[in-house]
Amino acid sequence: MTPREIVAELDKYIVGQNAAKRAVAIAIRNRWRRQQLPVELRKDVTPKNIIMIGPTGVGKTEIARRLAQLIGAPFLKIEATKYTEVGYVGRDVESMIRDITDAGIGIVKAEQRRLVETDAAERTNERLLDLLLPGSNSWDPDNTEENDRQKRTRDKMKVRLLNGELEDSKVELNVEQKAVPVQIFSNLGMENMDVDFQNMFEKIMPKNNQNRQVTIKDARKILMEQEIEALIDRQTLAEKAVALVENQGIIFIDELDKVCGPSSSHGPDVSRQGVQRDLLPVVEGTTVNTRHGPVKTDHILFIAAGAFHLSKPSDLMPELQGRFPIRVELTDLKKEDFLRILTEPKHALTKQYAELLATEGVKLTYTPDGIEALADIAFEVNRTTQNIGARRLHTILERVVEEISYEGPDLVDKNVTIDGKYVRDRLNEILEKEDLSKFIL
Repeated sequence: MTPREIVAELDKYIVGQNAAKRAVAIAIRNRWRRQQLPVELRKDVTPKNIIMIGPTGVGKTEIARRLAQLIGAPFLKIEATKYTEVGYVGRDVESMIRDITDAGIGIVKAEQRRLVETDAAERTNERLLDLLLPGSNSWDPDNTEENDRQKRTRDKMKVRLLNGELEDSKVELNVEQKAVPVQIFSNLGMENMDVDFQNMFEKIMPKNNQNRQVTIKDARKILMEQEIEALIDRQTLAEKAVALVENQGIIFIDELDKVCGPSSSHGPDVSRQGVQRDLLPVVEGTTVNTRHGPVKTDHILFIAAGAFHLSKPSDLMPELQGRFPIRVELTDLKKEDFLRILTEPKHALTKQYAELLATEGVKLTYTPDGIEALADIAFEVNRTTQNIGARRLHTILERVVEEISYEGPDLVDKNVTIDGKYVRDRLNEILEKEDLSKFIL
Protein backbone atom coordinates (compact mmCIF):
# COMPACT_ATOMS: atom_id res chain seq x y z
CA MET A 1 0.00 0.00 0.00
CA THR A 2 1.18 3.53 -0.76
CA PRO A 3 1.45 6.06 2.10
CA ARG A 4 -1.63 7.87 0.77
CA GLU A 5 -3.66 4.62 0.78
CA ILE A 6 -2.54 3.78 4.33
CA VAL A 7 -3.56 7.24 5.59
CA ALA A 8 -6.91 6.94 3.75
CA GLU A 9 -7.59 3.62 5.51
CA LEU A 10 -6.64 5.04 8.91
CA ASP A 11 -8.91 8.06 8.24
CA LYS A 12 -11.90 5.69 8.17
CA TYR A 13 -11.43 4.95 11.87
CA ILE A 14 -9.30 7.73 13.40
CA VAL A 15 -10.09 11.44 13.34
CA GLY A 16 -7.28 13.96 12.85
CA GLN A 17 -3.67 13.27 13.96
CA ASN A 18 -2.43 13.55 10.37
CA ALA A 19 1.22 13.92 11.40
CA ALA A 20 1.18 10.55 13.21
CA LYS A 21 -0.66 8.84 10.35
CA ARG A 22 1.81 10.18 7.79
CA ALA A 23 4.80 9.11 9.89
CA VAL A 24 3.63 5.50 10.28
CA ALA A 25 2.52 5.34 6.61
CA ILE A 26 5.98 6.42 5.43
CA ALA A 27 7.64 3.95 7.80
CA ILE A 28 5.48 1.08 6.47
CA ARG A 29 6.18 2.06 2.86
CA ASN A 30 9.92 2.22 3.57
CA ARG A 31 9.73 -1.47 4.54
CA TRP A 32 8.63 -2.25 0.99
CA ARG A 33 11.18 0.13 -0.55
CA ARG A 34 14.02 -1.54 1.33
CA GLN A 35 13.04 -4.93 -0.13
CA GLN A 36 13.52 -3.53 -3.65
CA LEU A 37 17.14 -2.51 -2.98
CA PRO A 38 20.21 -4.58 -3.93
CA VAL A 39 21.13 -7.09 -1.21
CA GLU A 40 24.44 -5.34 -0.47
CA LEU A 41 22.72 -2.00 0.21
CA ARG A 42 19.64 -3.50 1.86
CA LYS A 43 21.46 -4.72 4.97
CA ASP A 44 22.69 -1.18 5.75
CA VAL A 45 19.27 0.48 5.51
CA THR A 46 17.86 0.40 9.02
CA PRO A 47 14.31 1.44 9.98
CA LYS A 48 13.74 4.89 11.48
CA ASN A 49 11.92 4.14 14.72
CA ILE A 50 9.05 6.42 15.74
CA ILE A 51 7.93 7.77 19.11
CA MET A 52 4.39 9.18 19.37
CA ILE A 53 3.80 11.70 22.14
CA GLY A 54 0.36 12.88 23.15
CA PRO A 55 -2.28 12.85 25.90
CA THR A 56 -4.41 9.82 26.59
CA GLY A 57 -7.40 9.10 24.38
CA VAL A 58 -6.24 10.91 21.21
CA GLY A 59 -5.59 7.85 19.05
CA LYS A 60 -2.05 6.55 19.68
CA THR A 61 -3.09 2.98 20.49
CA GLU A 62 -5.92 3.04 17.94
CA ILE A 63 -3.44 3.89 15.17
CA ALA A 64 -1.42 0.81 16.14
CA ARG A 65 -4.51 -1.40 16.33
CA ARG A 66 -5.77 -0.38 12.90
CA LEU A 67 -2.27 -0.59 11.44
CA ALA A 68 -2.06 -4.23 12.52
CA GLN A 69 -5.23 -5.01 10.55
CA LEU A 70 -3.96 -3.23 7.42
CA ILE A 71 -0.60 -4.89 6.99
CA GLY A 72 0.15 -8.56 6.44
CA ALA A 73 3.40 -8.34 8.39
CA PRO A 74 4.06 -9.72 11.89
CA PHE A 75 2.81 -7.06 14.31
CA LEU A 76 3.03 -7.03 18.10
CA LYS A 77 1.55 -4.47 20.48
CA ILE A 78 2.91 -4.61 24.00
CA GLU A 79 2.95 -2.40 27.10
CA ALA A 80 6.34 -1.38 28.41
CA THR A 81 5.01 -1.80 31.96
CA LYS A 82 4.86 -5.60 31.51
CA TYR A 83 8.61 -5.97 31.66
CA THR A 84 11.26 -6.02 34.36
CA GLU A 85 15.03 -6.02 34.15
CA VAL A 86 16.54 -9.36 33.15
CA GLY A 87 17.39 -11.52 36.15
CA TYR A 88 14.36 -10.42 38.19
CA VAL A 89 10.96 -12.05 38.52
CA GLY A 90 8.80 -11.01 35.58
CA ARG A 91 9.07 -10.89 31.80
CA ASP A 92 12.31 -9.71 30.26
CA VAL A 93 12.36 -7.41 27.23
CA GLU A 94 13.63 -10.09 24.83
CA SER A 95 10.38 -12.01 25.26
CA MET A 96 8.72 -9.50 22.90
CA ILE A 97 10.90 -10.89 20.10
CA ARG A 98 9.75 -14.41 20.96
CA ASP A 99 6.14 -13.22 20.88
CA ILE A 100 6.44 -11.53 17.48
CA THR A 101 8.17 -14.65 16.11
CA ASP A 102 5.15 -16.68 17.20
CA ALA A 103 2.98 -14.13 15.35
CA GLY A 104 5.17 -14.65 12.27
CA ILE A 105 4.70 -18.41 12.54
CA GLY A 106 0.95 -17.87 12.54
CA ILE A 107 1.07 -15.74 9.36
CA VAL A 108 3.33 -18.13 7.44
CA LYS A 109 1.35 -21.14 8.65
CA ALA A 110 -1.86 -19.58 7.31
CA GLU A 111 -0.15 -19.10 3.92
CA GLN A 112 1.19 -22.67 3.91
CA ARG A 113 -2.23 -23.92 4.89
CA ARG A 114 -3.80 -22.30 1.83
CA LEU A 115 -1.20 -23.95 -0.39
CA VAL A 116 -1.79 -27.48 0.91
CA GLU A 117 -5.56 -27.30 1.52
CA THR A 118 -6.47 -28.86 -1.84
CA ASP A 119 -4.15 -31.85 -1.36
CA ALA A 120 -5.25 -32.19 2.26
CA ALA A 121 -8.94 -32.22 1.23
CA GLU A 122 -8.29 -34.98 -1.31
CA ARG A 123 -6.40 -37.08 1.24
CA THR A 124 -9.14 -36.46 3.80
CA ASN A 125 -11.81 -37.72 1.42
CA GLU A 126 -9.80 -40.88 0.76
CA ARG A 127 -9.48 -41.52 4.50
CA LEU A 128 -13.21 -40.95 4.97
CA LEU A 129 -13.92 -43.50 2.22
CA ASP A 130 -11.64 -45.97 4.01
CA LEU A 131 -13.71 -45.46 7.16
CA LEU A 132 -17.02 -45.85 5.32
CA LEU A 133 -15.86 -48.85 3.25
CA PRO A 134 -13.16 -50.72 5.16
CA GLY A 135 -10.97 -52.78 2.84
CA SER A 136 -12.35 -51.18 -0.33
CA ASN A 137 -8.94 -49.76 -1.18
CA SER A 138 -7.23 -53.13 -1.19
CA TRP A 139 -6.05 -54.79 -4.42
CA ASP A 140 -6.10 -58.50 -5.20
CA PRO A 141 -4.10 -59.27 -8.39
CA ASP A 142 -5.83 -62.68 -8.71
CA ASN A 143 -9.40 -61.37 -8.51
CA THR A 144 -9.94 -58.69 -11.14
CA GLU A 145 -13.71 -58.88 -10.96
CA GLU A 146 -13.76 -58.20 -7.20
CA ASN A 147 -11.33 -55.32 -7.69
CA ASP A 148 -13.60 -53.72 -10.28
CA ARG A 149 -16.66 -54.16 -8.08
CA GLN A 150 -14.94 -52.54 -5.09
CA LYS A 151 -13.76 -49.69 -7.27
CA ARG A 152 -17.30 -49.06 -8.58
CA THR A 153 -18.68 -49.14 -5.05
CA ARG A 154 -15.98 -46.75 -3.85
CA ASP A 155 -16.59 -44.35 -6.77
CA LYS A 156 -20.34 -44.28 -6.06
CA MET A 157 -19.70 -43.64 -2.37
CA LYS A 158 -17.24 -40.87 -3.24
CA VAL A 159 -19.87 -39.09 -5.35
CA ARG A 160 -22.33 -39.23 -2.44
CA LEU A 161 -19.63 -38.03 -0.06
CA LEU A 162 -18.71 -35.05 -2.25
CA ASN A 163 -22.40 -34.17 -2.69
CA GLY A 164 -22.81 -33.95 1.09
CA GLU A 165 -25.30 -36.82 1.34
CA LEU A 166 -23.36 -38.62 4.08
CA GLU A 167 -22.64 -35.71 6.46
CA ASP A 168 -24.76 -37.20 9.27
CA SER A 169 -23.48 -40.77 8.86
CA LYS A 170 -21.38 -42.01 11.76
CA VAL A 171 -17.96 -43.58 11.58
CA GLU A 172 -15.52 -44.81 14.17
CA LEU A 173 -12.43 -42.63 14.28
CA ASN A 174 -9.23 -43.10 16.23
CA VAL A 175 -8.65 -39.68 17.83
CA GLU A 176 -5.47 -38.70 19.60
CA GLN A 177 -6.15 -37.08 22.96
CA LYS A 178 -4.02 -34.03 23.65
CA ALA A 179 -1.87 -34.49 26.71
CA VAL A 180 -2.32 -32.09 29.61
CA PRO A 181 0.31 -29.32 29.20
CA VAL A 182 3.34 -29.89 31.39
CA GLN A 183 3.99 -26.85 33.56
CA ILE A 184 7.66 -26.04 33.98
CA PHE A 185 8.57 -23.38 36.48
CA SER A 186 11.82 -21.48 36.51
CA ASN A 187 12.99 -18.32 38.20
CA LEU A 188 13.15 -16.59 34.81
CA GLY A 189 9.73 -17.59 33.58
CA MET A 190 8.68 -20.03 30.88
CA GLU A 191 9.13 -17.56 28.01
CA ASN A 192 12.86 -17.29 28.73
CA MET A 193 13.51 -20.92 27.93
CA ASP A 194 14.92 -21.34 24.44
CA VAL A 195 14.03 -25.02 24.17
CA ASP A 196 10.45 -25.91 23.30
CA PHE A 197 9.89 -28.23 26.26
CA GLN A 198 6.17 -28.50 25.57
CA ASN A 199 6.66 -30.15 22.17
CA MET A 200 9.53 -32.20 23.53
CA PHE A 201 7.37 -33.74 26.26
CA GLU A 202 4.49 -34.32 23.82
CA LYS A 203 6.83 -36.43 21.70
CA ILE A 204 8.25 -38.35 24.69
CA MET A 205 4.93 -39.05 26.42
CA PRO A 206 2.98 -42.08 25.14
CA LYS A 207 0.16 -41.25 22.75
CA ASN A 208 -3.31 -41.49 24.25
CA ASN A 209 -5.58 -42.64 21.41
CA GLN A 210 -9.30 -43.17 21.77
CA ASN A 211 -11.91 -44.59 19.40
CA ARG A 212 -14.88 -42.25 19.01
CA GLN A 213 -18.13 -42.42 17.09
CA VAL A 214 -18.34 -39.15 15.14
CA THR A 215 -20.32 -37.88 12.19
CA ILE A 216 -18.68 -37.49 8.79
CA LYS A 217 -18.96 -33.72 9.23
CA ASP A 218 -16.90 -33.78 12.45
CA ALA A 219 -14.55 -36.48 11.17
CA ARG A 220 -13.72 -34.33 8.14
CA LYS A 221 -12.59 -31.45 10.40
CA ILE A 222 -10.41 -33.74 12.52
CA LEU A 223 -8.82 -35.52 9.55
CA MET A 224 -8.35 -32.25 7.62
CA GLU A 225 -6.31 -30.78 10.47
CA GLN A 226 -4.22 -33.94 10.68
CA GLU A 227 -3.50 -33.92 6.94
CA ILE A 228 -2.63 -30.22 6.88
CA GLU A 229 -0.22 -30.69 9.78
CA ALA A 230 1.38 -33.62 7.97
CA LEU A 231 1.80 -31.67 4.71
CA ILE A 232 3.36 -28.53 6.23
CA ASP A 233 7.14 -28.69 6.51
CA ARG A 234 7.96 -27.35 9.98
CA GLN A 235 11.57 -26.50 9.12
CA THR A 236 10.55 -24.41 6.12
CA LEU A 237 7.78 -22.85 8.20
CA ALA A 238 10.24 -21.71 10.90
CA GLU A 239 12.78 -20.39 8.38
CA LYS A 240 10.19 -18.34 6.48
CA ALA A 241 8.69 -16.98 9.70
CA VAL A 242 12.07 -15.86 11.07
CA ALA A 243 12.93 -14.17 7.75
CA LEU A 244 9.53 -12.43 7.71
CA VAL A 245 9.94 -11.15 11.28
CA GLU A 246 13.50 -9.95 10.68
CA ASN A 247 12.58 -7.97 7.56
CA GLN A 248 8.94 -6.98 8.05
CA GLY A 249 8.27 -7.18 11.80
CA ILE A 250 6.77 -4.18 13.61
CA ILE A 251 6.64 -3.84 17.40
CA PHE A 252 4.45 -1.17 19.00
CA ILE A 253 5.62 -0.33 22.53
CA ASP A 254 2.81 1.44 24.38
CA GLU A 255 3.05 3.29 27.71
CA LEU A 256 6.74 4.05 27.23
CA ASP A 257 6.38 7.07 29.52
CA LYS A 258 5.63 4.75 32.45
CA VAL A 259 9.19 3.39 32.39
CA CYS A 260 10.92 6.76 32.28
CA GLY A 261 11.65 9.09 35.14
CA PRO A 262 14.40 9.98 37.59
CA SER A 263 16.75 7.25 38.77
CA SER A 264 15.64 5.36 41.84
CA SER A 265 17.36 6.36 45.06
CA HIS A 266 16.26 3.38 47.14
CA GLY A 267 17.82 0.49 45.24
CA PRO A 268 17.79 -1.08 41.79
CA ASP A 269 14.94 0.24 39.64
CA VAL A 270 14.12 -2.99 37.82
CA SER A 271 10.93 -1.71 36.17
CA ARG A 272 12.16 1.64 34.87
CA GLN A 273 15.83 2.27 34.23
CA GLY A 274 16.43 -1.48 34.09
CA VAL A 275 13.82 -1.93 31.34
CA GLN A 276 15.26 1.01 29.40
CA ARG A 277 18.73 -0.51 29.58
CA ASP A 278 17.39 -3.84 28.32
CA LEU A 279 15.49 -2.12 25.50
CA LEU A 280 18.67 -0.50 24.15
CA PRO A 281 20.27 -3.55 22.48
CA VAL A 282 16.93 -4.94 21.25
CA VAL A 283 16.00 -1.68 19.50
CA GLU A 284 19.53 -1.08 18.25
CA GLY A 285 19.92 -4.60 16.88
CA THR A 286 20.82 -7.87 18.52
CA THR A 287 20.20 -11.60 18.11
CA VAL A 288 17.55 -13.21 20.30
CA ASN A 289 17.25 -16.98 20.62
CA THR A 290 13.72 -18.29 20.17
CA ARG A 291 12.35 -21.82 19.93
CA HIS A 292 12.08 -21.29 16.16
CA GLY A 293 15.72 -20.22 15.78
CA PRO A 294 17.81 -17.07 16.34
CA VAL A 295 16.14 -13.81 15.30
CA LYS A 296 18.05 -10.64 14.43
CA THR A 297 16.31 -7.40 15.46
CA ASP A 298 18.37 -5.02 13.28
CA HIS A 299 15.55 -4.36 10.80
CA ILE A 300 12.49 -4.70 13.02
CA LEU A 301 10.57 -1.40 13.15
CA PHE A 302 9.79 -0.11 16.66
CA ILE A 303 6.99 2.41 17.23
CA ALA A 304 6.73 3.72 20.79
CA ALA A 305 3.96 5.81 22.34
CA GLY A 306 3.33 7.52 25.62
CA ALA A 307 1.23 10.29 27.18
CA PHE A 308 4.21 11.76 29.09
CA HIS A 309 1.95 13.50 31.63
CA LEU A 310 4.33 13.18 34.58
CA SER A 311 7.55 12.94 32.60
CA LYS A 312 9.09 14.20 29.38
CA PRO A 313 10.68 12.32 26.47
CA SER A 314 13.95 13.92 27.57
CA ASP A 315 13.68 11.90 30.81
CA LEU A 316 14.40 8.76 28.78
CA MET A 317 17.98 7.58 28.71
CA PRO A 318 19.84 9.58 26.01
CA GLU A 319 20.89 6.34 24.29
CA LEU A 320 17.25 5.25 24.03
CA GLN A 321 16.15 8.66 22.77
CA GLY A 322 18.67 8.33 19.96
CA ARG A 323 17.14 5.04 18.87
CA PHE A 324 13.80 6.77 18.18
CA PRO A 325 14.83 9.51 15.73
CA ILE A 326 11.31 10.37 14.51
CA ARG A 327 9.09 12.15 17.03
CA VAL A 328 5.44 12.88 16.37
CA GLU A 329 3.22 14.93 18.67
CA LEU A 330 -0.48 14.16 18.77
CA THR A 331 -2.76 17.07 19.57
CA ASP A 332 -5.52 17.46 22.16
CA LEU A 333 -9.04 16.90 20.89
CA LYS A 334 -11.18 19.99 20.30
CA LYS A 335 -14.97 20.20 20.18
CA GLU A 336 -14.86 19.89 16.37
CA ASP A 337 -12.86 16.66 16.74
CA PHE A 338 -15.49 15.18 19.06
CA LEU A 339 -18.17 16.05 16.49
CA ARG A 340 -16.21 14.26 13.77
CA ILE A 341 -15.51 11.23 16.05
CA LEU A 342 -19.26 10.83 16.60
CA THR A 343 -20.14 10.94 12.90
CA GLU A 344 -17.24 10.24 10.52
CA PRO A 345 -15.53 6.95 11.47
CA LYS A 346 -16.76 3.80 9.73
CA HIS A 347 -17.97 2.32 13.01
CA ALA A 348 -18.61 5.50 15.02
CA LEU A 349 -19.96 5.18 18.57
CA THR A 350 -23.34 6.57 17.56
CA LYS A 351 -23.65 3.91 14.84
CA GLN A 352 -22.60 1.18 17.27
CA TYR A 353 -25.35 2.06 19.78
CA ALA A 354 -27.94 2.38 17.00
CA GLU A 355 -27.06 -1.09 15.64
CA LEU A 356 -27.04 -2.65 19.12
CA LEU A 357 -30.53 -1.35 19.87
CA ALA A 358 -31.74 -2.29 16.39
CA THR A 359 -31.38 -5.92 17.45
CA GLU A 360 -34.29 -5.23 19.86
CA GLY A 361 -36.31 -3.50 17.12
CA VAL A 362 -35.54 -0.04 18.52
CA LYS A 363 -34.80 2.60 15.88
CA LEU A 364 -32.37 5.11 17.36
CA THR A 365 -31.83 8.37 15.48
CA TYR A 366 -29.63 11.34 16.36
CA THR A 367 -30.40 14.92 15.40
CA PRO A 368 -27.50 17.28 14.53
CA ASP A 369 -28.09 19.33 17.71
CA GLY A 370 -28.09 16.08 19.74
CA ILE A 371 -24.68 15.08 18.42
CA GLU A 372 -23.45 18.65 18.95
CA ALA A 373 -24.64 18.53 22.57
CA LEU A 374 -22.75 15.25 23.14
CA ALA A 375 -19.55 16.73 21.70
CA ASP A 376 -19.96 19.98 23.64
CA ILE A 377 -20.45 18.22 26.98
CA ALA A 378 -17.57 15.78 26.36
CA PHE A 379 -15.23 18.66 25.57
CA GLU A 380 -16.39 20.66 28.60
CA VAL A 381 -16.02 17.78 31.05
CA ASN A 382 -12.53 17.03 29.69
CA ARG A 383 -11.61 20.69 30.08
CA THR A 384 -12.82 21.05 33.66
CA THR A 385 -11.71 17.65 34.99
CA GLN A 386 -9.15 15.05 33.98
CA ASN A 387 -8.68 15.05 30.20
CA ILE A 388 -9.13 11.47 28.98
CA GLY A 389 -9.65 12.35 25.33
CA ALA A 390 -12.11 10.44 23.16
CA ARG A 391 -12.73 7.89 25.92
CA ARG A 392 -14.96 10.53 27.52
CA LEU A 393 -17.51 9.92 24.77
CA HIS A 394 -17.94 6.32 25.94
CA THR A 395 -18.98 7.40 29.44
CA ILE A 396 -21.26 10.20 28.24
CA LEU A 397 -23.01 8.25 25.49
CA GLU A 398 -23.51 5.26 27.79
CA ARG A 399 -25.23 7.54 30.30
CA VAL A 400 -27.44 9.08 27.59
CA VAL A 401 -28.72 5.75 26.23
CA GLU A 402 -28.79 3.97 29.60
CA GLU A 403 -32.58 4.32 29.99
CA ILE A 404 -33.26 3.23 26.39
CA SER A 405 -30.95 0.22 26.76
CA TYR A 406 -32.76 -0.84 29.92
CA GLU A 407 -36.31 -0.30 28.64
CA GLY A 408 -35.53 -1.31 25.02
CA PRO A 409 -37.19 -4.76 24.93
CA ASP A 410 -40.39 -3.40 26.59
CA LEU A 411 -40.77 -0.08 24.75
CA VAL A 412 -44.13 0.44 23.05
CA ASP A 413 -42.81 3.18 20.77
CA LYS A 414 -39.70 1.71 19.19
CA ASN A 415 -38.68 5.00 17.49
CA VAL A 416 -36.38 7.04 19.73
CA THR A 417 -34.85 10.38 18.76
CA ILE A 418 -31.86 11.77 20.64
CA ASP A 419 -31.78 15.56 20.30
CA GLY A 420 -30.06 18.32 22.23
CA LYS A 421 -32.83 18.60 24.82
CA TYR A 422 -32.82 14.83 25.46
CA VAL A 423 -29.04 14.82 25.95
CA ARG A 424 -29.09 17.75 28.37
CA ASP A 425 -32.04 16.33 30.30
CA ARG A 426 -30.17 13.05 30.80
CA LEU A 427 -26.93 14.78 31.79
CA ASN A 428 -28.25 17.89 33.53
CA GLU A 429 -28.21 16.32 36.99
CA ILE A 430 -24.59 15.31 36.54
CA LEU A 431 -23.47 18.60 35.03
CA GLU A 432 -24.91 20.62 37.90
CA LYS A 433 -22.83 18.74 40.45
CA GLU A 434 -19.33 19.77 41.34
CA ASP A 435 -18.39 16.11 41.64
CA LEU A 436 -18.36 14.60 38.15
CA SER A 437 -17.28 11.20 39.43
CA LYS A 438 -19.67 9.41 37.07
CA PHE A 439 -17.49 10.55 34.18
CA ILE A 440 -14.07 10.04 35.65
CA LEU A 441 -12.65 6.63 34.80
